[in-house]
Amino acid sequence: MIAWLLNLVTRLLARTLNMPEPLVHTTGVFVFAQVQAAESRVGKTLCPIRLLRQLQKIRGWFRQSAR
Repeated sequence: MIAWLLNLVTRLLARTLNMPEPLVHTTGVFVFAQVQAAESRVGKTLCPIRLLRQLQKIRGWFRQSAR
């Protein structure tokens, strides 16, 4: 059922944009890959363990400069 619905949406979108269906499908896959990569980068940046390590580094720098 889901595959049929995705096929229908792709076909309707292709007709609306006046583009071939394979191009609409390929563009959708490309956009999905770009969004996935961006979410992955944000996830790594906001990882609690990584943030804690960065905070400890900064705290160490301040302690060294205070000496």
